[in-house]
Amino acid sequence: MVLASIHILVYTLLFFAVGMYKPRWALFFLKQPTRFLVSSIALVAFMVGATVYGQGHKEELLLAKKAAEKAAVASEVPEAK
Repeated sequence: MVLASIHILVYTLLFFAVGMYKPRWALFFLKQPTRFLVSSIALVAFMVGATVYGQGHKEELLLAKKAAEKAAVASEVPEAK
């Protein structure tokens, strides 16, 4: 999940840079693309990428915490001799 969000953020940065240089390259399917439209799309895509990154990072922390708790509980059980 974190890797996908990093890809979204990199593509957003690339889209923004190209769109600020030549809006027609980034929005080739529109007749009159503007830099404002490019920046608006990039802003929304950045917010999506940041949200996905935050949620994925939180999920990874929870999974690591559960794995640590499971290992701690397993080590507290006395062994049969």
